[in-house]
Amino acid sequence: MMRAKDRLIIVAAGCSLPAVFLLGLEFASRNGWVNPTFLPAPSAIFATFAQIILTGAFFAPLVHTLTLLFVGYSIGCIAAISLGVLMGYSRAIYNLFEPLTELIRPIPKPALLPALILFLGLGAPMEITIVALGSFFPVLINTVQGVRAVDPVMIDTARTFGHKSPAVWRRILLPASAPYVLAGMRISLGLALLLVVTSEMLSGNGGLGDAILSAQRSFLVKESYAWLIVLALVGLVLTAIFNWTEKRVAFWQAPQAQ
Repeated sequence: MMRAKDRLIIVAAGCSLPAVFLLGLEFASRNGWVNPTFLPAPSAIFATFAQIILTGAFFAPLVHTLTLLFVGYSIGCIAAISLGVLMGYSRAIYNLFEPLTELIRPIPKPALLPALILFLGLGAPMEITIVALGSFFPVLINTVQGVRAVDPVMIDTARTFGHKSPAVWRRILLPASAPYVLAGMRISLGLALLLVVTSEMLSGNGGLGDAILSAQRSFLVKESYAWLIVLALVGLVLTAIFNWTEKRVAFWQAPQAQ
């Protein structure tokens, strides 16, 4: 097992490059090498960030963004896993949905925003739909591949013992394909956060995306960077939560630290 001292060394090494970069920016800004109007000193940005946190101004946009993210991401992942198991298990279902999947999958999901705005308007339904679509395809592709990678002997053995298809899916296909599914969900989480922020910038109905764009439109430069820090921390926390969950859901495939 990795010792606490070794972990501390790894964390310190990982933080050294960002620290050097921020110190360089601070030095450049204070000595007039960059225009502080467009790139303020990191100390000024962090002071504005601290003010946003201490005053609680971040709370309402954060709740708005996380709510849309959770709903859209959940819908996309549940639909993708359900369809992915069916497509991976049944060749007929795969042949039925594969052309439509390959037709829509390569389209950059932000390109769908104008059409979704026309159909659903500038509101929560549009934002949830674009997040669900962005989350859907990586999970679907990985689920199909994960189900196909399951050893057929395991399925045949389950059928020999009298298990029907629903039991085979629940007890064999889903657990065995879990590493593939979780890998797709990891990719989708980043895409979902990107899409929810982009949709909030377009809708202007609140959220972190709206806060960032509003600060930029008002030429509040330090506030714009401060909100970006909030967004970066949200992504960091979501990744940490996902990693924690993944280690417990698919504990058998977690690498052992030396």
